[in-house]
Order: sequence, then structure tokens, then C-alpha cells
Amino acid sequence: MQRSIPYKNSLAPYIYVALYLIYTALSGIYLFLPPLLAVLFILFTRAIKNEDSIGIMLVSLCLVFFEAENGYALFSTIIYFSILYKYIMPKISQNFSCNSCIKLATVLFVYLGFFLFYSILSNVFLLEMPSINYYIIYYLVIEFLILSIL
Repeated sequence: MQRSIPYKNSLAPYIYVALYLIYTALSGIYLFLPPLLAVLFILFTRAIKNEDSIGIMLVSLCLVFFEAENGYALFSTIIYFSILYKYIMPKISQNFSCNSCIKLATVLFVYLGFFLFYSILSNVFLLEMPSINYYIIYYLVIEFLILSIL
């Protein structure tokens, strides 16, 4: 594909989205693959900090696909990530000084906080209550290791 010289944006984000959509379909089949929700939160926060509208739209597309795969309400993860980014994470980064503590708190708030958020949302709007299983501990450990690399 030819690209003009002044257009410097890469095609990598589009390739990553396509790979994530395939990965999400596979993680629905194979339960040992984590849903990478904390990684999407980190990408979401980086896109907001960099004011990258295309990045925000691509991460939002991945989140909508994640919601559709797992049967959650539309835009619930995007709303939760916005609340988490705006109100909770500044307090976490203000109170913790070590970087790995912040990453661990991020993973915990993304998974367990989203479970609590969706439980409240399902009570308010009379949706089906979410269920939690022991795979969540495995997902927390794997995503913490992935975030430690990033």
C-alpha cells in the first residue's frame, strides 16, 4: 500500500485491533486466554493522555467487541473506564509511589471494580447479574505480568 510522505501515522493500530478481535473470539472458546481488559484500559488511558481520537475509537471498538462476546450491556466498559480514569486512578497514583503497586491496583480495579460496577448497573436496570468464577484470579495474575512488561 502506498502512502504519502507527509502522512506519518502508521497502520499498526489497525493491525492490533484486527488481532485483538481474533484473540477475543479465541478467548471465548479457550478459557485459559485472559480477556486483556487491563491492557485495554492502559491503551485507553494512553489514548486519552495523548488526545489520540483514532486510538480512543479503536480501543472503544475493541471494548464493544469484548462486551458483545461476554454479554455485557453496550458501552458499560467504556463508561466504567472513563470513571476509573477520571476519579479513581488519580487517587491511586497519588497515594502509591511504587510503579508495580500502581499496576497491581490497576488490574484489581479493572477486573473487580468492573464486576462491582456491572452488579450495580444490573440491579438498577434489572439486567442479569454477572457471575464471577475462579478464572478471575488467573486473569489477574496474567494481566499483572503483562502490564509489568509494558
